[in-house]
Amino acid sequence: MKALSITDLIKMKKETFDFNGAWFDAFGTPERTGIWFIWGGSGNGKTTFTMQLCKELCRFDKVLYDSLEEGASLTMQNSIIRAGMLDVKRNFQLLAGENIIDLDKRLSLRRTAKIVVIDSFQYTQMSYRDYIRLKEKHRDKLLIFISHADGRKPSGRSAVSVMYDATLKIWVEGYRAFSKGRFIGSKGSYDIWTEGAEKYWGEKDINK
Repeated sequence: MKALSITDLIKMKKETFDFNGAWFDAFGTPERTGIWFIWGGSGNGKTTFTMQLCKELCRFDKVLYDSLEEGASLTMQNSIIRAGMLDVKRNFQLLAGENIIDLDKRLSLRRTAKIVVIDSFQYTQMSYRDYIRLKEKHRDKLLIFISHADGRKPSGRSAVSVMYDATLKIWVEGYRAFSKGRFIGSKGSYDIWTEGAEKYWGEKDINK
């Protein structure tokens, strides 16, 4: 592998998502490949946020959502409807629980989505070594992992390691998504449900 000089590195052009509005304020202009990691406790708006994010990403490219945990359940159907995914249906595809081996094969095909959401990391049953192998094989794609939380950390040792490795880490709490990674906007957070977030964080400030 060729060693890069500082000049070579600076001259390299990276493709980014040119977010605007609330998305730009939260996450700036993140790179279009790599690993993103979203985690949070149940009932905090994680699934709703993920669907809102998918809709935004569909403006740029095709998004493949592997629903390992919920499949094509009524809950998933309702999440898709609430997020208005019908508006971007040409760029969005749902996999109803494709295992990680078959997903890996799919991603190796020539014409496949460049953005892949895997929900959830725990349901993949991957070790950290498995994750690294998948990441290295598909460096031309953006892989977004959704994870359960154990307190304020992802659930499980492998998930914690993936979170630390991710270029964009997004913690969801109280209907608000916080940028914890290498891409952060002027605000650094995104309100999933404005009224709910204001109530939750307002009460949290009062109870300090």
